Amino acid sequence: MNISIEHLEKIYGNGNAALKDINLEISNGMFGLLGPNGAGKSTLMRILVTLMKPSSGKVIVNGQLDLQKNRREIRAMLGYLPQDFRFFAALKTWEFLDYTARLAGMTIRSKRHEAVDRMLEEVGLFEARDRNANRLSGGMKRRLGIAQALINDPKIIIVDEPTTGLDPEERIRFRNLLSHISTRDVIIILSTHIVGDISSTCEKVALLNRGKLAFVGSPEELVKEAEGHVWLIHANEKEYLEINEKFPVITTIPADTGWEIQVVADNINGYNGKLIDPNLEHAYVHFMENKLNQWITD
Repeated sequence: MNISIEHLEKIYGNGNAALKDINLEISNGMFGLLGPNGAGKSTLMRILVTLMKPSSGKVIVNGQLDLQKNRREIRAMLGYLPQDFRFFAALKTWEFLDYTARLAGMTIRSKRHEAVDRMLEEVGLFEARDRNANRLSGGMKRRLGIAQALINDPKIIIVDEPTTGLDPEERIRFRNLLSHISTRDVIIILSTHIVGDISSTCEKVALLNRGKLAFVGSPEELVKEAEGHVWLIHANEKEYLEINEKFPVITTIPADTGWEIQVVADNINGYNGKLIDPNLEHAYVHFMENKLNQWITD
């Protein structure tokens, strides 16, 4: 599978550009789309699932299917979990999934029921199959969301902000579920502003900001951008307050003589600190605070 996005733009009637000249190649596996709220991620997702038309540019699937000309064929290949996933509260968990399976074109009842049970088992909801969907926990609702996205065995799975509002345990469980699914012959596009959702699952990542594509590459390549820019500072109380005003602070840990503070900066202006190896969160902050600001003003 392959998705080729060429010079894609979305400009609203008021002149606001949600997407500006987006060019991307997306292949099998997990692809992360990272950026702050308002960066244009959801607009791109809605275009890819045919819920919104671009102002210009094109999207080609497998080198031959045009998103504008072959909408029906592409829709049949898609599974989608939107950020604002909703369901019919009156339905039991299995009934909702059965309903979505019928919408996906599964008309043979016995095969549909078999697929529903198999999918509930895969996402860890089989024991809750007779519970009303509105009585599921937040994490279980997101798992039901991914189940409905997968029920028609799609080749392209698009997931928009899937772990927002989940507790850490459920977030890890959801990421592991997506990682397991990505071993199949599918494309999974994971859109998020949570760096942790990307770092442990995605082989390739794109960074969006203000509608523009700022970076495309592996998480390791993004981390490399931050080498020499992440510091561990040992600070007293007065320095602690100063540092919080001057630098993007990543973590703050109380120490015997004050504080240990991780910051992203070109230099630390004489504070007592040392360079440390960056991780993806450091790299994301470095890109947003420095490289993107430079890039936007160029």
